[in-house]
Amino acid sequence: MPDKVHAEKQGTIGWVTFDHPERLNAVTQDMWVALGELLEVYERDDAVRVVVLKGAGDRAFVSGADISKFGATRASAEQVAESNRITGVARKRLQYYPKPTIAMINGYCLGGGLSIATLCDIRIASHGSKFGIPAAKLNIGYAPEGIGILQALVGPSFTREIMFTGRRLEAEEALRIGLINHLVSKEQLLPFTREFAETIGGNAPLSIRASKLSSLEWLKEEAERDLEQAKAAAAACFDSEDYREGRTAFMEKRPPVFRGR
Repeated sequence: MPDKVHAEKQGTIGWVTFDHPERLNAVTQDMWVALGELLEVYERDDAVRVVVLKGAGDRAFVSGADISKFGATRASAEQVAESNRITGVARKRLQYYPKPTIAMINGYCLGGGLSIATLCDIRIASHGSKFGIPAAKLNIGYAPEGIGILQALVGPSFTREIMFTGRRLEAEEALRIGLINHLVSKEQLLPFTREFAETIGGNAPLSIRASKLSSLEWLKEEAERDLEQAKAAAAACFDSEDYREGRTAFMEKRPPVFRGR
């Protein structure tokens, strides 16, 4: 399945495309593994400062897990546990990724697709996109981690509504409840997302990393937080070349050129 998830660099943006349009970009176990490997490559590439995830075609971001593969990989609780262990590597990598991540959503964003989107920092969608988690319609038990991430975005009441009903939300409702950050026309989705990502890519990566790290730590249970690490990342900004560049550029009334060091 390597060709079902592919990467492309454009300036400071690292694009990741779920390329399985014949099944509305439904993800398989192999695609999760490929996603984790691509994220690792981008993490090591200093030229990439923001990662954008998108779906191939014009019908779906990711329509969910590829249920046609469940008989081979998720036929029992034991197999589900093993599959979750394999895919969990990529999930954790995306959830705690040190660089900013954006989900560019056009069309269906359901089940595992919505899980991927909620693991990203920012979600930008087009009008006509649809969101939902049909777990209750398939007797699928959702892991507490996934519920917690969704609940951090939309609160407990909307989380329970989404999970209990299994219904699909229109894009306007997703925006209203805070499930997505921005809603634009289909024609504007790509240029808007590219400009948005380029704005992030032009800002100071050390500052962004420190902000993301602090945000991630505050979302953890109090006993699990490593605020000292977050404080160290914030303090390191002030001893960097980029901090001097930011001050100099401000005084010279020019755009700063940040190098991440």
